[in-house]
Amino acid sequence: MASPCGLMEFVPRAAMTTFHIEQFGCRAAQADGAAIERQLREQGCSLAPNARAADVIVLNTCTVTAAADTQARDAIRKIHAANSATRIIVTGCYAQRAPEEIAALPGVTFVVGNSHKPQIPSLVSTIYAGPASPRSAEFLPLSALQPGILTPEEAMARILTGDIFDLSTLLVAPVMGGEGSHSRPILKIQDGCNSRCSFCVIPFVRGKSRSLPPQTVLAEIQRLADSGYREIVLSGINLGTYGRDLSPRVEFPGLLRRILDETAVERLRVSSIEPMDVTQDLIELFASNERIAPHFHMPLQSASDRILAAMHRWYRAEHYARRVELIRERLPDAAIGADVLTGFPGETEDDHSATLRFIEERSFTYLHVFSYSQRPRTKAAALPNQISGSVIKRRACELRALAQEKSEEFRRSQIGRTLRVLTLRRDAADDLCITPAISENYLTVELPLALPPNQFMEAVVTLKADKSLGAVPVESMLAASGTA
Repeated sequence: MASPCGLMEFVPRAAMTTFHIEQFGCRAAQADGAAIERQLREQGCSLAPNARAADVIVLNTCTVTAAADTQARDAIRKIHAANSATRIIVTGCYAQRAPEEIAALPGVTFVVGNSHKPQIPSLVSTIYAGPASPRSAEFLPLSALQPGILTPEEAMARILTGDIFDLSTLLVAPVMGGEGSHSRPILKIQDGCNSRCSFCVIPFVRGKSRSLPPQTVLAEIQRLADSGYREIVLSGINLGTYGRDLSPRVEFPGLLRRILDETAVERLRVSSIEPMDVTQDLIELFASNERIAPHFHMPLQSASDRILAAMHRWYRAEHYARRVELIRERLPDAAIGADVLTGFPGETEDDHSATLRFIEERSFTYLHVFSYSQRPRTKAAALPNQISGSVIKRRACELRALAQEKSEEFRRSQIGRTLRVLTLRRDAADDLCITPAISENYLTVELPLALPPNQFMEAVVTLKADKSLGAVPVESMLAASGTA
């Protein structure tokens, strides 16, 4: 049977294989990992309870910073040290950028770039000789792999990757069905980026911007809704550019309107979107429909116009500030999050202070703070005036301290409000009498009840003794008062 990527699927050999997926990086990467999980399950593999029990471990990597690369390498070493029999497949952005570097690590069986990620299930189905018990089976040498899976050169190097810019469409196989084990499935509808921010390596490992056709998006969202999922998260590498590569061209707000009009999804959440794509029309759409979560994640990076220009970011601080103002005018309690990059080459103390002041003066609800690191092929890597590690670390600490203050300020402002929350899955180690839940404006609260995941309810936000947020279901309050 032909697979979506044109390879042959060898279901019998993988039928008893157990697997585990280690996830790193952004929501788009999480959607990729969840799609790999779905594909492996569909061809007969089973999800292992933990990494130690898995025949195959897939590491889905990130490479946005040097720290992300280090994290992936450390994970590979730990997995191999814990169980040398486990076969490790490394994929994702780091695998696309530096496959030879990863292939040299002990324990790595395959390195599969983003360009070939749909082929992972077929690779898994070929690597065990035993039809019933992979744990006791002899591992097939790479030379014995089914012809057509790898070229001889690729087999010798254990590397399967190619030119990411050769991809002109967003393949269905690695993006569909991003439910995984989450209560809130992440559906990647766009990949790649045509921008060239001077610090960012992602376009070189994700390729040019590509979008799923609207009918595919609508069908997948309806499938997820029919499966019982109540909230779906739309993700992409540059989500606001969705549809600009399609013919006829599609605008992102138009897609959102079609999703709301033509599917039964109860709550739609949008992941990161560039500030210049947060238009007044988009904000009005969010404000006019309760089925869209009032949550905007807009990368800021810096509030110094000089640094923004050097980063090749096509907005200035005043443009970003106006977006925040427009959101707050229409959605006073919306979540507003941002990415901030500190230590860009040539960033002065004045530039850093400008970013701190900008954040202090605005109602952000959370920040993701990143320390700059030189990324291969980026223009910023060759710039003079690279900032020392100690200075970057200090600035990052100051930004994270401010982020904590802004988060606590927003959380306090929500105490006493009634929010619509969605219950989440509990971890095995969690208190059985407490259920985590997420609100429309991206607050995590704890309900003092044992509840199944994926349930919507109205709840009043409270402050717990440990300063975390709790929530009391409105039904429970009414019952206690005798007015139910």
